[in-house]
Amino acid sequence: ISDDLQEGSSISRALAKHKNVFSDFYVNMVAAGEESGHLDQTFSFLADYLERQYEVTSKVKHALIYPIFVVLTMIGVMTLMLTFVIPQMAPILEDSGQELPIYTKAVLWLSSFVTDYGLIALVVFVVGGFFLTRYARGSGKPSFDQFRLDVPYLGNLYKKLYLSRIADNMNTMVLSGISMVRALETTANIVGSEIYKAILYDALQQVRGGKALSLALSQYPEIPSIMVQMVKVGEETGELGNILKTLSKFYQKEVVAAVDTMVDLIEPAMIVLLGLGVGSLLA
Repeated sequence: ISDDLQEGSSISRALAKHKNVFSDFYVNMVAAGEESGHLDQTFSFLADYLERQYEVTSKVKHALIYPIFVVLTMIGVMTLMLTFVIPQMAPILEDSGQELPIYTKAVLWLSSFVTDYGLIALVVFVVGGFFLTRYARGSGKPSFDQFRLDVPYLGNLYKKLYLSRIADNMNTMVLSGISMVRALETTANIVGSEIYKAILYDALQQVRGGKALSLALSQYPEIPSIMVQMVKVGEETGELGNILKTLSKFYQKEVVAAVDTMVDLIEPAMIVLLGLGVGSLLA
């Protein structure tokens, strides 16, 4: 970037060469700052924006660490039970001469399967997970994004996260003097959901055709009525940037509150799940 600037390039063009580091949103914000002559304010906006996004995103990620750890622990305990403990008990049970209960036979069969074919099953699982991940990041991304929104409670959390991201991106760009069309296009590319990306691109086409943004967004059930009404007020008063800023703060608080509630619920639920899993084997 330093070399490009010394050769006469603008900052935005120099940053645009490094797409893996600087997003379209970042580059467009810098370009708008160069055009308006308020580059210092633009970088201040960007600093605040990145801090807000990091706070919300890291909160969600940290909330998922505990349940993932508990699930992996449960899988590890189950594997040890099925491969070491139960095989030692199986001969005693089978030689007792009594008819074994059906669930005991099921556990013995599962233990035999894990012992004999566990490594093969693990390889199949890893390979299947690899191809599933590639599919989810490729042609299957819209389906996975829709599934993510349809999951009870978790889908509501993701919806609030995307709405927070949309409002935050739009407010930062509109307050920086970037046109609505450009702001919608950039936000659509970085929102992180194919569902909301399609909504924003469709709204973009309608705004280009002369329709108000609030009217364009009102057609989609994924956009709550409070957001549509607030945007409409912003359009009527000429304070859309500040209205979007208020919406951004509102949804950020909603995300943080939802994550805190989920963490409080997950801990006892995971403990009960682990107890049921191990207890079932012991029974």
